[in-house]
Amino acid sequence: MNLDGELQQILQNGTDEEKQLLALAVQAIKQKRERNSAYISGFMGLKGRFVEDDVYEFRVPVTPFTLNRAGIVHGGITATLADSTIGSLINQRLPEGYKGAVTVELKVNYLKQGLGKELISRARLVHMGSTLATATCEITNEKNKLIAFTTGTFYMIRK
Repeated sequence: MNLDGELQQILQNGTDEEKQLLALAVQAIKQKRERNSAYISGFMGLKGRFVEDDVYEFRVPVTPFTLNRAGIVHGGITATLADSTIGSLINQRLPEGYKGAVTVELKVNYLKQGLGKELISRARLVHMGSTLATATCEITNEKNKLIAFTTGTFYMIRK
């Protein structure tokens, strides 16, 4: 069966969860085209904003894509969310003469199960030097339960 046929079969006979995953795939493709972001950002629905001068936030809905077999947000998704939030903060705060920043170290402390309807991640800049930048990230759910605390260091790439 070709891709068109498989997609039609899922649309006609698939579960609500399978249809939701297809919708997330479409969202990921659109976001890649519009913003040139990573596909994972689109699957997760990442749309960020500054909530304070050096605090960047993502709010991510918990979807079937984010869950493990136990019905809890997968630890890799939690780590990816923290990495993306810290990376977005640092990349938007880079001084003139830099073209980007990439992760060199990420430490995730998982404190509670990833349960809820939404994850809220907030990254705060700790230090920005000429080569490395460091930030922290707290991930909570919509009930303000602290799920993870992360620190990350990013290498700043000069132009």
